[in-house]
Amino acid sequence: MTRQAYLLTGRPRLARRAVRRGFHLAWQRWPEVAVAPDPAGWVRTAVYDHALRPWHRLLPEERAAGRPTLPDDADRALRQALTALPAPYRRVLLLHDGLGLGLSATAAEVEASTRATAGRLTHARDLLAARLPELGLAGQPPARQGAILRDQLAALLTGPADDGPATGEPPPTGAQVRAGGERSARRTTRAAFGLTGLFALVTLSVAVAAPDHYAAPPVPPVAKAPATRHAGPDTNRSVHRTHPNQARLLPEVR
Repeated sequence: MTRQAYLLTGRPRLARRAVRRGFHLAWQRWPEVAVAPDPAGWVRTAVYDHALRPWHRLLPEERAAGRPTLPDDADRALRQALTALPAPYRRVLLLHDGLGLGLSATAAEVEASTRATAGRLTHARDLLAARLPELGLAGQPPARQGAILRDQLAALLTGPADDGPATGEPPPTGAQVRAGGERSARRTTRAAFGLTGLFALVTLSVAVAAPDHYAAPPVPPVAKAPATRHAGPDTNRSVHRTHPNQARLLPEVR
């Protein structure tokens, strides 16, 4: 897995970090991974996703590293050509021609349609054929191109077990990765409990500081028109009428 991430990125530190991240996620979500149809594919997808995220180039150590540093060996040209491909092309080429996944399985893992996956694979092979004429990909049928690339990529993905890619260090053991995953899971759990407690404390503080009753806003005074008495033919009966022209404002309203 470390070699696969190294072929995707050309950066040994990033490859090792991506592998650790993928296995840590698998350990944290083990109930989900354990019942997955392909647990190895689940971890591989997590590793690839982390390795190909564009924000890695913003990290100080990646900016200081500059362009990928590749070993000076017979496969240097192929490694450079692979890392020069667009990230989706690299991923499809590695899964299909490097690991031998079928086209439909590759499409499912990259979450794309079969037609789009086939197009990426074709473009990746064409770019490699143009940049590395010595591979003999140009003019060959797709099946022959796949066979040539399988042989070439197999040489990059295999080798001595203790040969860490361009780091001089072997990959971490399973026990080390599991211990790191457990520590990461404990830190995540503690952070989640801490945030929950902080949210509950803030909610309680707001509830205590808020008033316990509702005070209605004051109602402004309303202008009233005085009642006017009109004398009619019947002096025993009075009629009160209100007319806009006869209305007077109260002193406090004026």
